[in-house]
Amino acid sequence: MSESSALHVPVHPVRFVTSAALFDGHDAAINIMRRILQAQGAEVIHLGHNRSVREIVDAVVEEDVQGVAVSSYQGGHIEFFEYLAQALREAGAGDVRIFGGGGGVIVAEEIERLARGGVRIFSPEDGQRLGLPGMINELVRVCDVDPAATPPDLDALYTGDRNALARTITCLQQGALPEADRTAILAAADKRRVPVLGITGTGGSGKSSLTDELVRRLRTDQQDKLRVAVLAIDPTRRRAGGALLGDRIRMNALDGEHVYFRSLATRGNHELPDDIDAMIAACRAAGHDLVILETPGIGQGDAGIVDHVDVALYVMTPEFGAASQLEKIDMLDYADVVAVNKYERRGAADAIRDVARQLIRNRAEFGAAPADMPVFGTSAATFDDDGVTALYHHLIGLLTEHGLTVEPGALPHVDTKVSTRFAQLVPPARVRYLAEIAETVRAYHTDTSQECAAAQRVQRLHLVSDELPDDAAVAELLAAARTALTPESTALLAEWPAVAESYRGDEQVVRVRDREIRTPLRRESLSGSSIARVALPRYTDDGELLRFLRAENLPGRFPFTAGVFPFKRDNEDPARMFAGEGDPARTNRRFKVLSAHAEATRLSTAFDSVTLYGHDPAERPDIYGKVGTSGVSVATIEDMRTLFDGFDLCAPTTSVSMTINGPAPTILAFFLNAAIDQALQRFTDAEGREPTPGEAAEVRARTLSTVRGTVQADILKEDQGQNTCLFSTEFSLRMMADIQEWFVRNDVRNFYSVSISGYHIAEAGANPISQLAFTLANGFTYVETYLARGLAIDDFAPNLSFFFSNGMDPEYTVIGRVARRIWAIAMRDCYGGGERAQKLKYHVQTSGRSLHAQEMQFNDIRTTLQALIAVYDNCNSLHTNAFDEAVTTPTEDSVRRALAIQLIIAKEWGLAMNENPLQGSFVIDELTDLVEEAVLLEFERISERGGVLGAMETGYQRGRIQDESMRDVQRKHDG
Repeated sequence: MSESSALHVPVHPVRFVTSAALFDGHDAAINIMRRILQAQGAEVIHLGHNRSVREIVDAVVEEDVQGVAVSSYQGGHIEFFEYLAQALREAGAGDVRIFGGGGGVIVAEEIERLARGGVRIFSPEDGQRLGLPGMINELVRVCDVDPAATPPDLDALYTGDRNALARTITCLQQGALPEADRTAILAAADKRRVPVLGITGTGGSGKSSLTDELVRRLRTDQQDKLRVAVLAIDPTRRRAGGALLGDRIRMNALDGEHVYFRSLATRGNHELPDDIDAMIAACRAAGHDLVILETPGIGQGDAGIVDHVDVALYVMTPEFGAASQLEKIDMLDYADVVAVNKYERRGAADAIRDVARQLIRNRAEFGAAPADMPVFGTSAATFDDDGVTALYHHLIGLLTEHGLTVEPGALPHVDTKVSTRFAQLVPPARVRYLAEIAETVRAYHTDTSQECAAAQRVQRLHLVSDELPDDAAVAELLAAARTALTPESTALLAEWPAVAESYRGDEQVVRVRDREIRTPLRRESLSGSSIARVALPRYTDDGELLRFLRAENLPGRFPFTAGVFPFKRDNEDPARMFAGEGDPARTNRRFKVLSAHAEATRLSTAFDSVTLYGHDPAERPDIYGKVGTSGVSVATIEDMRTLFDGFDLCAPTTSVSMTINGPAPTILAFFLNAAIDQALQRFTDAEGREPTPGEAAEVRARTLSTVRGTVQADILKEDQGQNTCLFSTEFSLRMMADIQEWFVRNDVRNFYSVSISGYHIAEAGANPISQLAFTLANGFTYVETYLARGLAIDDFAPNLSFFFSNGMDPEYTVIGRVARRIWAIAMRDCYGGGERAQKLKYHVQTSGRSLHAQEMQFNDIRTTLQALIAVYDNCNSLHTNAFDEAVTTPTEDSVRRALAIQLIIAKEWGLAMNENPLQGSFVIDELTDLVEEAVLLEFERISERGGVLGAMETGYQRGRIQDESMRDVQRKHDG
């Protein structure tokens, strides 16, 4: 018997709530599980990631499900699941089955403890034993019970009890409610005049988000004096019988008290479920003042909602094709109001005009102007959008005509019918920025080939001229050949002998103002060999030399392929001291252990998931269990002071990196104020008095200009692969631009306002080329956003930094080289940036994804190889993962071993005496060109989708990452 034929097929409609736990953005696993649930016939109300126990319980009760499945990968699972079981019992849903998983994070003893509390946790061993379909089928089999066997309490329904309303709707949809009860509910509903707002439209038009925004405005306007019920319908899959009920995930206005939300599957070959009018009546009977009926995305000919509602809202987007297509949309004959959502898109104003004209024709109101038609331009994804507010007030006016009782509202009216507050973060004229960069880089290399050929011709003719000094024809040819070389190439070749000579002695002397800087150029091995710190090419052909100078050059010289600085700092290895666990005092102690005896203090901070999601620690169990787990808890400026107590934050040898994104502005403010407070305290201790206002301002300014470090703050990467987004992408980008503008005004020169991160993209599953391409594309998007704000490229580009992962694939060997070259060429030739702007500086962390839980002591070997190629590629800082991070938070011993890897490479590995060991290697050159071209091709693919922000709207980057992750896992399994 095949595995599929042995699977249990549900007899009753089986409904599940699925989500990732609170402060947990790891949603890949639960997305796979809910898709398999749907394929096996279950209706799934998917809540997404970062969901609290209260949100899950509200969904379980209102959706009347038989089971809930939660993934938890961020720790705190004991407290979370036990609290969930307790809360379900208290909410009258103790019979609902709870399932969970967390990979290897939830160990056997914890699985047993949770089982005693009624929670079934699946381990990796369960997955290996049952297979994914078999494991999910256990959920379906256990939950295949009939909730309609327990009828609702009608007395409770009439008092507004949500459990009773949920069960009533379940029984009505299954046709299991006794006819006498159904009749009684209809009679009770008839006693109240409650209008029904119908919201329908095309798939992907943003109906759910618009519904959420309308409900939020109603609650604000009427100060929660009205109760609303929302019935949201999604189609049932005809083949399997399952359904993704995906509207609840968009609803941020739910509170479990004033708004009741129920997701419904059609369960048939039609637009609406059976007996929908009775379900609406149940909501009326339960005391709700307004019922909103939202239907699935419809085609041109569907208008089934009209007969069930009092006011019909049709939602569409500007992309409907030719204006003649509007004549085919049946709902435009019946809609009381039309919303053209996503008004920020190109062509929206024309779409409003065309829709209004169509309404005039449909209504035969030929004397009316288009502006008189009830057509609104909205942007539901924009916070506090005035187009949505205008639509809300218009709808309220219509609903009051159908019996909605409202009081004078608190929400001001707006003098517009379309969105006016949104603005393109990247101006339309600049939407091709990535394609332009690809063209510029390719043009640079084409010019290089032409210049090299010209240089070779000049050299050949020069040799001939030396042999035939009196030949006028040769002299004429030589003069003409020299004019074919650009002044830049001529200068590079002319300066090379002096440059090469400056590297051949024992030390290089550079004079900066009145100061002499002496740099040793050679190092002696134990065998007495003199090793060049920077090895020079030995080309005798001017064309090959020019190719080297334009494609590579020495470290510290454009295009910075070999590194952005001429030499590495003496006595400052790239090692970072990474820590974060428990309270700030505990992490502070770990920092001091890691930095003991180090000549430079490079502190990298990992924050707990509570902090990452911008929440304060609390005793509530689903929060408490995650406080200080897998990171340090920082909620106040006092916490920040404690975290870095004993470290001079203004010392030139101290830098601090903070891995945080959503709440990054707040954490950055904590840090900068802690540094200022520390400097003021030093002044007080030294002078024996408090500083005057003028002295305090001087200390503050000096601190801001000298403090060194980085805050990650990369919101684009969060949307693409990490999921710790607190605000919309638009709002977050504006905050980032605000911070950068503040940095410029306050002369914050040595602190990076964003660390554009590929590491998390790689950890989410991307291959090295996608990691690099997406990360650089994100970086250029920040550049375009800041330029659109009016910032000058040289004022902010030096404050951008990057963060990459190094794995085991060959492309990782050249990831820094390719990044530096693309960035430098684009900064100079596309944006006109100066040398500091052209220098891409980046941090590398060895790959956490490459660590194995089996025989994990061998992970140090993997980490060593990854660290070695990072050092060879002249990364600016480096973190090496501990071998046991595959299964746990690193111990003090494993962290010391990880740090020792870097020390051994820096102090004992012989080739580390040289600082450009990759230059001159055939395979490195080939890999560099191959990876660079692959990145440029990806730039063009993203550009075709409207740039990074346009591609994010369609989920392009996230989809690519998931596909590559799946491919990687499949290759591991099939060998």
